Amino acid sequence: MAEQTTAQHELASLVVECLNLESVTADQIDPDAPLFGGELGLDSIDALEIALAVSKRYGFQLRSDNPENRQIFASLRNLSEHVEQNRAS
Repeated sequence: MAEQTTAQHELASLVVECLNLESVTADQIDPDAPLFGGELGLDSIDALEIALAVSKRYGFQLRSDNPENRQIFASLRNLSEHVEQNRAS
C-alpha cells in the first residue's frame, strides 16, 4: 500500500467519518485503490455523502453533473488532488 500524504489522510478521515465506516480506519485506505467497486464497497449514495462532506469542509461544490466525476472519485489520491486544486483558501 502506498503511503498517504497529510492531505490524503485528512480526506480519508473525512470519508470514514461521514460514511460511518466501522470496519475501516483512515490509515487503511490505500490512496491508489478504487473508492467504488473495491474493498470499501462504496456506492453512488456514498459518493453523494462524500461530495456533501467535501463541500462543507473545503468550501467548494463537487457537482453531480461534472463529466470528470468518474476520474475524480476513482481513488483517494485523485479525490485528494482535486480537493487540493479547488479548495477555498
